[in-house]
Amino acid sequence: MNSRRNAKAWAQLGLRGMAMGAADLVPGVSGGTVAFIAGIYEELLDTLGGLGFGTFIHLFKEGPVATWKKYNLGFLAALVVGIGLSVLLLAGALHHLLEHHPVLLWAFFFGLVAASIPFMLRDIPRSAFKGPVLVLLFAGAGIAWWLTGLPPLMQGNHPAFLFGSGAIAICAMILPGISGSFILVILGAYSSVIGALKSFDVLRIVAFASGALVGLLGFSKGLGWVFRRHRELAMALLSGFLIGSLRKLWPWKENLEPLFAHSDGRVEYLQINISPQVHGDPQWLLAVVSMAAGALLVTGLGALSRRSTSQTPDVVPTTSHE
Repeated sequence: MNSRRNAKAWAQLGLRGMAMGAADLVPGVSGGTVAFIAGIYEELLDTLGGLGFGTFIHLFKEGPVATWKKYNLGFLAALVVGIGLSVLLLAGALHHLLEHHPVLLWAFFFGLVAASIPFMLRDIPRSAFKGPVLVLLFAGAGIAWWLTGLPPLMQGNHPAFLFGSGAIAICAMILPGISGSFILVILGAYSSVIGALKSFDVLRIVAFASGALVGLLGFSKGLGWVFRRHRELAMALLSGFLIGSLRKLWPWKENLEPLFAHSDGRVEYLQINISPQVHGDPQWLLAVVSMAAGALLVTGLGALSRRSTSQTPDVVPTTSHE
């Protein structure tokens, strides 16, 4: 979908990209969830799905300006800039919070994702909550619950390994409820990717980004096709993913046994979820406040989405490409 946006709308789009980037940095939260709540998910799928070999042919025949407009590349550019800024500015901070304040960080994202579930479910008509829709809702929850219970693997940092990890993880990153970062944890690539971003290891960053680009262009076409033809079923499955992902985001965990040590000395443990009362966590009240802050952020994003789509001066549709 091509759109002519004013400066305010472009700025808001960049901020949504930053929110997506921040979410994708945390194992357990999907940037696709943020994109959906922010009201740009289907435009994202349509734009990505429209890219391919034909884009290059159009570029050589019609030139960069016509190609930029036809394929809605301004939309992608604003998101990429926002995501890139978020990664550059927040990778170190989020890494620090995961190490030193994990309960408060997980609580924030638990509230964010939990509050996102009603936004997803309300997109399905009440009359559709039967048969296949219910099956896919429970199936999505079961799949995400199982995935988020898998132990992380030993890390690897070879460029070829990071290329493959990027191609796999990007598919999860654009699915609401399935965290691409957590897939990287399971694959054993998360620490390597975060470390490469922190140290600006160009070779490994390019390898990961190239794999992500290949996976993104291929997967988005299929997902866009499903959304256009089976929207209610797709929404049910994705809502289930969100519900099941709450297992990973539960803030209070207990270490059962060490799995392996990272290069910086941190130990990765096999964990289970516990009640905050088991060890008398003194942070439980702060964690509840953090959950509420995450939920309020989702509510604000949802309100911003509804407001921006209802204000025609901000976004003026133009002729869409075939």
